[in-house]
Amino acid sequence: MRIIITGSTGFLGRHLMPLLKKKYGGDTVIGISSRDYDLLDRNQVRRMFEDLKPEILIHLAAYSGGIGANRAFPADFYYRNSLLTALVFQEAAVYKVKKLIYTMGGCSYPATAVSPIDEGQMWDGFPQAESAGYSVAKKMGIIASQCYRQQYGLNSVVLIPGNMYGEYDNFRENESHVVPAMVRRFYEAKQSGASEIVMWGTGEPVRDFVYAGDVAGSILYFVEHYDTSEPVNISSGTSTSIRELAGIIRDMVRFKGQLVWDTSKPNGQMVKIFEVRRLNSLGLACATSLRDGIKCTIAWFEAHYVTRADGIRL
Repeated sequence: MRIIITGSTGFLGRHLMPLLKKKYGGDTVIGISSRDYDLLDRNQVRRMFEDLKPEILIHLAAYSGGIGANRAFPADFYYRNSLLTALVFQEAAVYKVKKLIYTMGGCSYPATAVSPIDEGQMWDGFPQAESAGYSVAKKMGIIASQCYRQQYGLNSVVLIPGNMYGEYDNFRENESHVVPAMVRRFYEAKQSGASEIVMWGTGEPVRDFVYAGDVAGSILYFVEHYDTSEPVNISSGTSTSIRELAGIIRDMVRFKGQLVWDTSKPNGQMVKIFEVRRLNSLGLACATSLRDGIKCTIAWFEAHYVTRADGIRL
């Protein structure tokens, strides 16, 4: 099979590429990024299919960012991700690829979804308002999968990774999610000799974290198996409080100062855990423990940290 991966230089793509090459051979697997083709341009999307002739297309490319960026540029997130979804599905159908694998995020679930969040809750309400432009554009991939299967016979699969963390994550300030943000904050506090770190809220909210390497490993299964448009959560299905997470990262970074919880600050959603029964029914599981995954994450971060404006050499 000739396998093409869009967004191959991104967070998940950098975990997935070596696994695919190991299984299928380097000549069979080709990774592309926005430097190769602008997938917001229909002509370039067509040219990508004509040039590379994919049999399997794994579509990871997305325009993503933190809550701050989503609040500042909601229209950009909606417009760009709508195009990245619509154009790739359309041209994949016209080109008649054998399979399209599409990934989206758990943020597309309704803000009021009840944990553990199963795939059937996707359309039960509106997602978190701060990132709705991104979230709604990405969840249109589920509708695209159903529509293009019905009209064109396009075999596409929709995967929903949970709260990923791991090597190659985004550690930049004001852009990073909770795990990379904590790793960087504790590391820099240790370097500066700080005596304490003030954390927002009570630390009681509970989340479901999944190691990106496990998500990448699961995608290998879907390349050759699973031929429906029913989306699948890919996560650990485990519960970790923010307080517990902070303690694990503090210990692993070896920060000796105190943690102070500012309870005047908001906690956010108290519980967000993903149901993984559909994933498990396929014989799959994301088994890397949080401690093992964070150990790998910290080791990568420390190896790539440099003293400069953004603090990270990627």
